[in-house]
Amino acid sequence: MPDKDILDKVFEVIESRKAAAPDRSYVAGLFAAGPEKMNAKILEEANEVCQASLENDQPHLVSELCDLMFHAFVLAVHRGVTLEQIRQVFRQRFGTSGLLEKARRSGQ
Repeated sequence: MPDKDILDKVFEVIESRKAAAPDRSYVAGLFAAGPEKMNAKILEEANEVCQASLENDQPHLVSELCDLMFHAFVLAVHRGVTLEQIRQVFRQRFGTSGLLEKARRSGQ
């Protein structure tokens, strides 16, 4: 793999927080709280993305998208999903119609 990009670095930091004390790390606190808390944060951030998308403020939207991705990454690390696995699914889906890809996943 070429030099690590920022997403690789973010994933590494999240992984390193699994061993941190929850009172010293926000991410460690999420790990300690479990998937219910992570899911709640993802839902909260997804709502904020939707709200920001209705504004004429692209920097705010980008910020909320990053928050959503970050919390999704925390859940991914918690469940043992790697960034490479995520990349691989994107590679597999790339160039395929979204309708066709969805039909394949649902067995239609």
